Amino acid sequence: MPRASAADAAETARRILEVATAHFADRGFASASVDEIARTAGVTRGAVYHHYASKRGLFSAVAAAQQRGIADAIATATARSRPADALRDGSHAFLDAITREDAARILLVDGPAVLSWDDWRRMDAAGPEAELRAGLADAGVSAALVDAMTAALSGAMNELALWLSRHQADTGALAAAHEALDGLLDGIR
Repeated sequence: MPRASAADAAETARRILEVATAHFADRGFASASVDEIARTAGVTRGAVYHHYASKRGLFSAVAAAQQRGIADAIATATARSRPADALRDGSHAFLDAITREDAARILLVDGPAVLSWDDWRRMDAAGPEAELRAGLADAGVSAALVDAMTAALSGAMNELALWLSRHQADTGALAAAHEALDGLLDGIR
């Protein structure tokens, strides 16, 4: 049997990742099944393991893609922002992106447990945290406080995202979350 072309292999890996994202978001890591992911993606279990080595490896790829998507949303939201507005625009973009399509479950609930805290922190540091750190520096936060402010605001926004994920049926929750975020941002000098 002829080997798949590089384009075919990339398309298979993309399809597996797409299906796995939906499964992990819907069921969580523990309840997601590699067999079901493979079946839904129209591939064999062996194809999943060929591209991602393990269920954890597949989850890691899903989490990394989610982190990149959130960092991209922040960068897009701040691309045309005035320096004085970039931190606010990026923070609101983060909150919207992480609560869209169950990214909060993948990144904030299962992520630290499945990937290990250190791996999860490295992944976050390379994506959304880097955007936040730059935004704080651009907003005039002193270099001596950037690390502490990054940790404080990141933690607050992650908790706010988790709160939103538990209040999806509440039509006022998103507006309340954005108002609360503005209150936090107003306190940054």
